[in-house]
Amino acid sequence: MYSTKHHPIFGLSKQNEDMKTNLKYIFLSIVLIGVFNLAHAQSAKDSLYKEIAHMDSVVFNAFNTRDVEKFKSLFTEDLEFYHDKGGVTNYEHTINFMKEVAKNNNGLRRDLVKGSLEVYPIPGYGAMEIGTHTFCHLENGKHDCGTFKFVHIWQKKNGEWKITRVVSYDH
Repeated sequence: MYSTKHHPIFGLSKQNEDMKTNLKYIFLSIVLIGVFNLAHAQSAKDSLYKEIAHMDSVVFNAFNTRDVEKFKSLFTEDLEFYHDKGGVTNYEHTINFMKEVAKNNNGLRRDLVKGSLEVYPIPGYGAMEIGTHTFCHLENGKHDCGTFKFVHIWQKKNGEWKITRVVSYDH
């Protein structure tokens, strides 16, 4: 004769039921932890995107308003600037270019192309910003514009973001 606690028709033993319940709770806990971690990772990515988008606007607000001192403060002195037409330049060249822009005042302005900004973390260093921007200036009384691609490598050091590398291409 079978005992009812082990009978296949009457169900599983109390011990087996407890184990199934425990496994359900463990599985649910793992799923919830995964969902929480995914949400946290997305939140961190969104936060980084917002920070770099803000820093992009700070750099180019300084550029567009000819604020040379602010512009200078947003680059490291070991800056490397790679340009597909002009070659490799450095911090001094970049700042001198900004001073010329301010001096000439030909209306040169930079605008980020809406929807083009991408931001990726660089763990232990900062972030990579990729996008497309348009530069326009007055030439012979008419606006002359060009749209180009760029990569900025941002370093966050002592709570401050600065650009350490620039790649400007597709000119």
